[in-house]
Amino acid sequence: MIELAAMVRELREQLNHAMAETGPGPVRFELGSVEVEAAVAVDRTGGAGGKVNFWVIEANGEASVTNSRTHRITLTFQPTLVAPDGTHHRVLVADDEADGER
Repeated sequence: MIELAAMVRELREQLNHAMAETGPGPVRFELGSVEVEAAVAVDRTGGAGGKVNFWVIEANGEASVTNSRTHRITLTFQPTLVAPDGTHHRVLVADDEADGER
């Protein structure tokens, strides 16, 4: 299992990589809403006042989930490219496949 925050970080890195790979050419893809569905295990540490943890269950299913409840969640992100001056711009991505993608 991986932490939900790690999954979101990796998604951000992959989107940044796709934007960086946008090369010259007439066809570009504008990035709209990004919807991610994941199975998560939710557990609480330290009793009633403790911390709640969200763990993304990996597809290979090798990790065991004990003392946790599993849920299916959908996260919808609206990526925005923010320039150093604070202005927002459309996000364009390339159609190239990165190493390890399917």
